Amino acid sequence: MTPQILARETVYTGYLTVERLQVRLADGAQVWLEVERHGEAVVVLPYDAERRCALVVRLFRAPVFDTTGEEVLEEACAGMIGNEDADTAARREAYEELGVALRSLEFIGRFWSSPGVSTERHSLFLAPYRATDRVGPGGGVAYEHEGITVVERSFPQLAADVDHGRIADGKLVTLVLALRLRRPHLFV
Repeated sequence: MTPQILARETVYTGYLTVERLQVRLADGAQVWLEVERHGEAVVVLPYDAERRCALVVRLFRAPVFDTTGEEVLEEACAGMIGNEDADTAARREAYEELGVALRSLEFIGRFWSSPGVSTERHSLFLAPYRATDRVGPGGGVAYEHEGITVVERSFPQLAADVDHGRIADGKLVTLVLALRLRRPHLFV
């Protein structure tokens, strides 16, 4: 039997939407499941091959703070795709959050962030940059109150932090590993 959505209720609408779906599963069981919706996202890791470093962000995340008490999380640059394609959104987010103008993007892949509850998918990119491409202050747009700190991290530091489990953002871990796999000479 093919799974089927039998009913849909909107429970909450705001920055995100929460729905309850009544689903008939492949085994015939009927269950209610909650689904969070808020759109597609992009993630980009700009890296300077010449200086052997990458740009990341540090910012406050309420769910992380509420769960662990940690006030700052180090992440890859990321944001929602608006009325644009993923490449355009990645370039916009890199400029807003990091102050860097990206010329080229290398698509890494697309993944579901939390497929058990969310419809959000991330499009991941690596993006070479040079020091001269840092043309703005970064930090995010004021009205979003992100409080972003831009950090330039060396490849050896990033690799060691990934290897020792010190990076908690799965997007950043994934992109550092992709960069190491595709450009191993940068980490030697």
